[in-house]
Amino acid sequence: MIKNILVPVDGSEGSDRAITQAIALAGACGAKLNFLYVANINQLAINACLSDAILEAVTKAGNVILDRAMQMVPTGIEKEATSDTGSPAVVILDYAESTATDLIVMGSRGLGIVKGVLLGSVSQYIVEQAKCPVLVVK
Repeated sequence: MIKNILVPVDGSEGSDRAITQAIALAGACGAKLNFLYVANINQLAINACLSDAILEAVTKAGNVILDRAMQMVPTGIEKEATSDTGSPAVVILDYAESTATDLIVMGSRGLGIVKGVLLGSVSQYIVEQAKCPVLVVK
């Protein structure tokens, strides 16, 4: 039985399609949606020294993406939004385990505000390593 659906989001078209699919599944199963935005700090560190201003900007961008995802969910479907930093694949898997996720629904490629937050290699890694089923939406 699917009760908790994890939807990693990054603002890309693939991420939006994953949100739409997850909403349909949650409505059919009566499941809760957990949206997760992961700022890829590893990639950002290559491009700049991480100052408080950069971290604040990344957090703001994540909040905008999460707010948009939350607004897409119709009334009657339980939902929650979380923002985190780190390596996306690791954070997604850790979050899935800590929240008893029954299904992960994610886009196949993501190129959102922070380019490369969810890349194809991340979705492939999640498919291979997750302890629950993963639906990759194209």
